[in-house]
Amino acid sequence: MPRFVPRSRPSLRKPWNDALGDPLGASPGDPAAPEAGGSRLARSLTALDLVALGIGSTIGAGIFVLTGTAAANYAGPGLTLSFLLGGLACGLVALCYAELAAMVPAPGSAYTYAYATLGELCAWIIGWDLVLEFAMAAATVAVGWSGYARSLLADLGLRLPAALSAAPGTPLPDGATARFDLAAAALVLALTALLVRGNRGSARVNAVLVAVKVAIILAFVAVGAAHVDPALWSPLIPPNTGTFGEFGWSGVLRGAGVVVFAYLGFETVSTAAAETRRPQRDAPIGLLGSLAITTLLYGAVAAVLTGLVPYRILNVADPIAKALAAIGLGSFAIVIKVGAILGLTTATLTALYGQARVFYAMARDGLLPPVFGRVHPRFQTPAASQIVIGAATALMAGLLPIDLLGELVSIGTLFAFLVVCAAVPILRRTDPDRPRPFRVRGLPLVSGLGILTCLGLMLGLPGDTWARLGLWLALGLVIYVGDGRGRARRLRGERGR
Repeated sequence: MPRFVPRSRPSLRKPWNDALGDPLGASPGDPAAPEAGGSRLARSLTALDLVALGIGSTIGAGIFVLTGTAAANYAGPGLTLSFLLGGLACGLVALCYAELAAMVPAPGSAYTYAYATLGELCAWIIGWDLVLEFAMAAATVAVGWSGYARSLLADLGLRLPAALSAAPGTPLPDGATARFDLAAAALVLALTALLVRGNRGSARVNAVLVAVKVAIILAFVAVGAAHVDPALWSPLIPPNTGTFGEFGWSGVLRGAGVVVFAYLGFETVSTAAAETRRPQRDAPIGLLGSLAITTLLYGAVAAVLTGLVPYRILNVADPIAKALAAIGLGSFAIVIKVGAILGLTTATLTALYGQARVFYAMARDGLLPPVFGRVHPRFQTPAASQIVIGAATALMAGLLPIDLLGELVSIGTLFAFLVVCAAVPILRRTDPDRPRPFRVRGLPLVSGLGILTCLGLMLGLPGDTWARLGLWLALGLVIYVGDGRGRARRLRGERGR
């Protein structure tokens, strides 16, 4: 196998092709070129795999958990509008992602694009921010999976030890408190083992699970539609309580900001662009196809769910199952729980997958230790990175409650989306001659609307969420100044010799 020596990335005054040294180590569009570290990631995924990957990542906590909490606390029946607004914002972002992913089919996604357009410091900030979008999202979804799994086991007469059923400090019915969420941690470790062994097997498992859960969701929409009470949709947008974000149009806006977490899927598709057989064709299909399908599914489920029961009773961990039980379809609720478990499984898998690819790209540039950039000689995956990430994520899933984990995911996602929208017009100006197999039409209008929409949804989130984002980014800057910057400079010096 030919060896690839990663090149340094000089300033933006040089052509981007030089700045990246072509991310694939070859001429643009060469899908067979090797990756970093003397080996390459296997190019085994197809456009259909990417669509399934996006749907697998997206249809998870958003449709099985967040639909209930967002309806009960923020938007009421207007949750359907929240999902459509979130889908519109993500559609604008997806167009920008499609151009960048087809032009630069390299691992790292928003991090890689930020490095090329905004420089090393901004790239570090985005890479650090993506930990919120992937690793913490994986932990959040794993905790949701644990709740549905325990509920299903209880229906079958089986129960896990109460002390190992939730994060430390969680009150238990007997007055004691939980110590560790064993099921959530075990799920993360099992999926990590699957990902280490290779993408082809992971893609097959993901595709099967996606097909099953989409069938279950469509069955819920079909069965539930026959029992909908249109009176429950009136008023579509409940009056505001006097507090911003609690119903009214501000509630629809906040609901959209919260459920953006549910649209994480197409970001994961972008991280996988370097492992597709025909990245210039497959990446745009995967990005836009998965987003279109999931937006339609979200809107349909939100409409049916809020038409079955009063929205105020949906603030539970299993809102779809609760709604079905309330209308006398408890046996079908068990099927929904199975679908939820499948959905949350694939969402956790794809988030873990995406995080390892981002760290792989950061290690390639020297911003992280080399262990994160090593590719396994047999499995052709960043195995060491995947194992480290899996262990850390399993620990977070076992020790932290779902509300604490989930608070930062949406704002971290929107922040990364905003940077991607800004990257497209910057690259059009700094490197206009680079081949673009997929071009966004209507620039700068599309990217500008994407930036404004993401910023608007971020402003709709609570102030303490912004404070936590600021603290997280400040911690990242300390790590960058104390460690990452020096390592990256040394690596650039070694490559220059």
